[in-house]
Amino acid sequence: MSQYALLNVVRMFFLLLAGFVGALVSMGVAVHIWWFGALIGLGFASLVIVIDIVLRHLTFRSFSHGTFGLLVGLLCAWLVASIGFFETEWLQQFPLAGSVFNLAIFLGFGFIGVMLALRSKREEFSLLIPYVRFRQDALHDLPTLLDTNIIIDGRLPGICAAGFLGGALVVPRFVLEELQKMAESSDELRRDRGKRGLDSLNSMKATDGIELTVRDESFEPGLTTESKMVQLADLMGGRILTNDTNLGKMARLKGISVLNLNELSLALKPIVTPGDELALELVKGGKDDHQAVGYLPDGTMIVVNHARRFIGTTQNIVVAGAVQTSAGRLIFAELRK
Repeated sequence: MSQYALLNVVRMFFLLLAGFVGALVSMGVAVHIWWFGALIGLGFASLVIVIDIVLRHLTFRSFSHGTFGLLVGLLCAWLVASIGFFETEWLQQFPLAGSVFNLAIFLGFGFIGVMLALRSKREEFSLLIPYVRFRQDALHDLPTLLDTNIIIDGRLPGICAAGFLGGALVVPRFVLEELQKMAESSDELRRDRGKRGLDSLNSMKATDGIELTVRDESFEPGLTTESKMVQLADLMGGRILTNDTNLGKMARLKGISVLNLNELSLALKPIVTPGDELALELVKGGKDDHQAVGYLPDGTMIVVNHARRFIGTTQNIVVAGAVQTSAGRLIFAELRK
């Protein structure tokens, strides 16, 4: 059962329980008005459920921050009220004035304290509690948002199955809708990309140790997908997994942690230095008549001098040097004598 369905079951149970309790209470007063108590119970439960839906984005972290801010605000209000300003003779002519002013001060300071606490980072609480530091969340514990490009990429199921990516993976509803539109597109290439993305999600859903959920969220009309991803990551306090460079730049400007699969791929490329000996399969000829070309497992091209006659075989080579070009890293080598 999904989390959304479970929440609806709990709400329905609470609604029925409140109606039943209301009917029992009314029957204790008069049996024939049991329906009136049931309606009151259902009305009360409906009000509570509406409040729960409105506060659906409120987390325990936000609640604890707000509670702490409320306590600080009430403390400040108590200090101001203790001055005795509202006990002066001219205010005593208005009996309710002092009580109204006191109530206004407590409400105002309490509200300001809550808002300041919700806007503050946990590190800032150390200003109020010296020598106390809150433990930072580990990056692997943060919820990870998946964008459309990284899902279509097709490498995520293998990474998850290998155990290099775990925790809570979150697919925003607008990303899932975009994949569904792509899978139903009349363009064959676009349709294949959408189907590959949906297959990747199903594969990750079936992987043990991976918690894949769909997040429903409403945004202002007119926002781009990148802006929605950044806003949702900021709201959830999570990170973004993508291979979109522009999205990564936007998220980092907002202080959001970004995992870029292309950057990871570059970091995992083997480092080849002059003097290294390799066994390389030569697959085709090079630019010059005497050259042959082979490829490393990561796709890096190696040009071997004086090896054209060995095309189609595997030869032992010695790396001579490397050149960085616009197309990538180009390595030159010689046959081992």
